[in-house]
Order: sequence, then structure tokens, then C-alpha cells
Amino acid sequence: MTKAELIEKMAKDAKISKVAASTVLDSFMANVTKALKKKDGKVTLVGFGTFVKTRQKARKGRNPQTGEPIKIKARNVVKFKAGKKLKDAI
Repeated sequence: MTKAELIEKMAKDAKISKVAASTVLDSFMANVTKALKKKDGKVTLVGFGTFVKTRQKARKGRNPQTGEPIKIKARNVVKFKAGKKLKDAI
């Protein structure tokens, strides 16, 4: 499902305009991003799931084309763990 398809479904289900649904979705994404930027970033939506920011350590990798070793820098990554209702629905 694309963002446009999601906006269309949200607008239809909530009986609001697509512009309003787009504004709501953009606000949701901005607030989740803002919360995950914090030191212990975590967003929990009960029944749906949890977004958690974790730190991935630096490591060594290998260039698949040349086979030479490369260094991969440490970075922050976002993980999602599905909630019970979402797991049961799938």
C-alpha cells in the first residue's frame, strides 16, 4: 500500500477529505520521527506495535563486487515490534 492509497482509505473510513487525512498522516509521521530522535526514542501504540530506536555498532563488512574489506560506521536504526492485535490479525 502506498502513502496515497493509505490517505484515500483513511479519508473514506473517517469520512473526511483527502487533504485532512493527508495532514493527519503527515502529523503522525512527524511526531513519531520527533519522538524517535530523543535519547531513548520509543513510540508504543497499544495493540498495534512499538517503534524503538537502537544503536547499531560499527562493524567490518565486505564489498560484494571487489571482495575488499570495508568499515561500516555505527548508526541509529529503528526497529518495529508488532503488537498482539496486529499479530493475531495477520
